[in-house]
Amino acid sequence: MGWKEAAEPVLTRMPSVQRPDGHVPFKRKLGWTGGILVLYFFLTTITVYGTQPVGTGGGDAFGQFRSILAGANRSILHLGIGPIVTASIVLQLLGGANLLGLDTDDPRDQILYQGLQKVLVLVMTVLTAVPMVFLSSGILPIAPGAQETLAGFVGVGNGSMATRWLIFAQIFIGGVLILFMDEIVSKWGVGSGIGLFIIAGVSQRLVTGFIAVFRDWFGIVTGSTGVNVFTQAGFQDLLFNQGHIIALITTLLIFAIVVYAESVRVEIPLSHARVKGARGRFPVKLIYASVLPMILVRALQANIQFLGRGLSSLGSAPAWLVEYNGSGQAIGGLFYYLAPVQRPSDWIWWGDQTGTAATVAAQEGVIHVILRVGVDLTFMIAGGAIFAIFWVETTDMGPKSTAKQIQNSGMQIPGFRQNVGVIEKVMERYIPQVTVIGGALVGLLAVMANMLGTVGSVTGTGLLLTVSITYKLYEEIAEEQLMEMHPMMRQMFGN
Repeated sequence: MGWKEAAEPVLTRMPSVQRPDGHVPFKRKLGWTGGILVLYFFLTTITVYGTQPVGTGGGDAFGQFRSILAGANRSILHLGIGPIVTASIVLQLLGGANLLGLDTDDPRDQILYQGLQKVLVLVMTVLTAVPMVFLSSGILPIAPGAQETLAGFVGVGNGSMATRWLIFAQIFIGGVLILFMDEIVSKWGVGSGIGLFIIAGVSQRLVTGFIAVFRDWFGIVTGSTGVNVFTQAGFQDLLFNQGHIIALITTLLIFAIVVYAESVRVEIPLSHARVKGARGRFPVKLIYASVLPMILVRALQANIQFLGRGLSSLGSAPAWLVEYNGSGQAIGGLFYYLAPVQRPSDWIWWGDQTGTAATVAAQEGVIHVILRVGVDLTFMIAGGAIFAIFWVETTDMGPKSTAKQIQNSGMQIPGFRQNVGVIEKVMERYIPQVTVIGGALVGLLAVMANMLGTVGSVTGTGLLLTVSITYKLYEEIAEEQLMEMHPMMRQMFGN
């Protein structure tokens, strides 16, 4: 008996959101999407009972990656979409190595795949929350008096362990909630919940960032900040810090580049085999796999840094391997070079800088900074290309799956025989190359945006994801409105 037969009773009974029986009206989809978005913002404001307020001790375990992992520090949604993304990485790797033996075209295997994904999400939620709560008090420090209050309430002598279990339960519930919120949006709303939560978090930080830009420039113009642009330190401050000039330019440039890249495509002409005059085009975009594989790359980096913090909290790890400060930032050892470059002060070693990151860069010197930037570039460019390939293959966007879709739709490529193998060979001329180039380009853009800085410190990856997901959401909304206005088109393409 294979693993599918053994696991089927469990995987097929995993709780799930029921799919709609028929077409969901566009207004109802917007209602579900808006309702989940409101619920998401509400849950991010609920602080986990028993933990200290943000800013009163400890740091954010996902501080550097919060813009792409969503959620909020020490809230019910503390883990954000981290467990979902990590589970996706595991499934991508297992599927890419063909170890699962699941056929996504088979309805039975689809149910098993979805059930397996939920089990992995629950496992990753536990594996992520346990070290935060039980092994490292610096990540989620207990609020003063909370354990005494809980000990008196439940009538136990050791309130510390009871408090930790309560914190763990709240974080675990948040992980389960965000899993089903994502599923509701995917089945009843517009787009995907993961994309929606990323847009929500990044947009919130962008708005806050633009308000900060206005406030700082008001102070510069009125002279209340004391910035002297005629000195090296003042000019550098105007570019990277209080002036936000480079961050503004980078933010606007990323918007323009992503929108332009979404429009760059190779269009393969198609014609209907039976209906004369019926023609179409299959677009192979420059960013064919979209920027979503970047979530997987950054999530892998986040898990590496989380492992480093766990080793650091044990106190027995050697300094050459791991060294973190009180805010959870790598300041030495191997994990310092594996940490992504998040802001200009991470690599600017000259001038009059302020802050821990700038101090580390100044102390390490140019050679170590170049090495760290080189590692980050290599990781993002290579990782972006590799995960883009996995993404294309596991989401049925590869040459073989695309050829089957074109064949099943009754279309063919003019000048070629109507055969799946022939169409697949044509697709192999474009899709693999464009996938690798697009994935590597997105990785390069993410690192460069981080190095130059962005408004609101949303990180380059977060900004890339937000612009790309928003653009695709706009296209999906336009398509939904078109289908709503012309029901016959909905019948042609399938409900």
